[in-house]
Amino acid sequence: MRDDPDGVLRDDWGVPHLVARDPDDLAHLQGVVTARDRAWQLEVERHRAQGTTAAFLGPAALDWDRFARRARLADTAKRCLRALDPGTARWLGRYVAGVNAGLAEGARTAPEFDIVGVRPGRWRTWTPLAVWLSHHILFAAFPAKLWRTEASRLLGAAGVEVLAADAPGTAGSNGWLVTSEHTATGSALLAGDPHRYAEDPGMYQQIGLACPDYDVVGFAVPGVPGIPHFGHTGGVAWAITNAMADCQDLYAERLRRRGSGVEALGPRGWRPAPAHREALRVAGGPDEFVEVVETARGPVVVGGPDEPVALSLRYPPRALADAGFAALPALLAARTVADVDRALDRWVEPVNVVLAADTAGGTLHRVAGAVPDRDETNGWRVVPADDPRYAWQGWRPLPRSEVGGVAVMANERGLAAPLGVEFAAPHRHRRITELLGRAGDWTAEELGVVHHDTLLATAAPLIALAADLPGLGAEATSLVRRLAAWDRRMEVDSRVAVEFADVRSEVVRGLVAHPALRALAVPLPYPEVFQPWLDPVPRTAYALTSVLAGGLLDGRDLIAILRAAVDSVATTAAPPGLTWGDRHRFAPWRALPDRCATPAQGVGGDHDCVLATSSVPGSTHAFTRAPVARFVWDLARREDSHWVVPFGAAGRTDHPHHHDQFPLWARGDLVRVGDPLARSRPSE
Repeated sequence: MRDDPDGVLRDDWGVPHLVARDPDDLAHLQGVVTARDRAWQLEVERHRAQGTTAAFLGPAALDWDRFARRARLADTAKRCLRALDPGTARWLGRYVAGVNAGLAEGARTAPEFDIVGVRPGRWRTWTPLAVWLSHHILFAAFPAKLWRTEASRLLGAAGVEVLAADAPGTAGSNGWLVTSEHTATGSALLAGDPHRYAEDPGMYQQIGLACPDYDVVGFAVPGVPGIPHFGHTGGVAWAITNAMADCQDLYAERLRRRGSGVEALGPRGWRPAPAHREALRVAGGPDEFVEVVETARGPVVVGGPDEPVALSLRYPPRALADAGFAALPALLAARTVADVDRALDRWVEPVNVVLAADTAGGTLHRVAGAVPDRDETNGWRVVPADDPRYAWQGWRPLPRSEVGGVAVMANERGLAAPLGVEFAAPHRHRRITELLGRAGDWTAEELGVVHHDTLLATAAPLIALAADLPGLGAEATSLVRRLAAWDRRMEVDSRVAVEFADVRSEVVRGLVAHPALRALAVPLPYPEVFQPWLDPVPRTAYALTSVLAGGLLDGRDLIAILRAAVDSVATTAAPPGLTWGDRHRFAPWRALPDRCATPAQGVGGDHDCVLATSSVPGSTHAFTRAPVARFVWDLARREDSHWVVPFGAAGRTDHPHHHDQFPLWARGDLVRVGDPLARSRPSE
């Protein structure tokens, strides 16, 4: 990151703080710096958005490319650009021009381009929109409707309810707002941490953006201008969590070929469904082809006119020709919570729960996004395309709430409950609320400890059942006693946490193999990209508390599975001295996994901890889903705010700032934001 252009300051962690003469020039500078810092990451994101990753990553990437083409991500981005207001379109174009201006320099220092034999491709004005869509098209978890449709057929409605257990399959977040009467400074504190499938380089880029119109710090999404999710303008700060709202639908289509075209049966009979073929280039193999079909409901993402199943996807950005990008420059210019509120009226997808606070004492707690109004059945399963009952009828009003003292958001059934079907279990929300209720006079430094809390509430039911097992041998009895005495904290140095996790995994494997659930293990005829929602192992693991409570298995069978698990773990003890951190290792996704290894440092936490480092019990103790950023925004003095990311500011694997924040992130430490721009201001 040497030879930065004018207007770029770096703090001690290499985080860029940018200064320009107006918002458009600042957008251009953000594009230049992002391209220089993250050239390889931007190249990967551009290909993912276009559905062309197999061209340099090979056949393993084909399934995503097929989905991206069928879902028409690039075409939707082009539609959204055409509908964008002129000012936002100009601002977006300046960012893209900056990316193109910086890519060549960035690529020269990124060896991945030579490894795969590609040169950086040119960005179009619509590319950031497509990148945004590719990040969030699966965020509302529409593949869960495939799961519920199939599980209802195999287990019945009661089985689906037990295995739902309000367990999200893809992403979540924590967020909390402490109002002025509970802080040491008399100004609000706002904190949080987004949980996503982690990627290296990281999805969130620490950055500062300043011009005469505004001065903002926060987390940018590389490839997208502005600071969309977590920002602090000095006057107001905001943060989001996934609302878990149901805003996308799957329709069972009847398709037929008619001459050279395709027709789809809708509520008003057979209608033309535009169709064409697209080539998918594959590194090291022959080209493949995908047929892209779109009905009046939306693009067909499963099957086609020559297959027994055809499912179309209807999602708001395509239905509205709007990805919500008009909100991005408005957020940067916000001074108060009222400004943030107005900006978020333009938000579309993903649907978020928002917390915000300003220096005048204002607070905001609302849902932002676009949620269609339609039949309740649409949220639960695939619905027939030819029945008018399941058509969209407009847009639902979005809830909001007053903030009193402390507000917490953790993807639970809360403010957004009327808008969704499955939410996160309440454990993180309850634990954060409990921690915040223990003391007043919070400071930014003290508030950071909440992020790293490792209490696992969901351990209690399993341990209680194990304690009642009769007739155990000496080793198994000793194990059960250790579990009963354990503090239920998934600490990095805990030995008993390993034993608990091993018992839990054995129980999950026993449940999945039981005749009551075995039918779920039959492969389902859906694309690989949907398999995380269809795999019975994580479904059972994350719903374990509900399964143990009964309803699916006979109680004697549950006891037998638990007894076998305890006996197995007790008699095949892990090596002496093995800790949870030895097992619980970070495994982020990388486009070229052999290029860089995650630092060898264990991490605590678990799926239902506030420190939500989610492995899949019964499958692996390694975790890919994790907090991909942490922050505490201080409304008294922005420079006293704190933040951290899992890796670092640089996308280059050989750069000293590539992984330098990982040890801090793993320990739960944060970095003070400070005020790098003060170095460029004259002293008073």
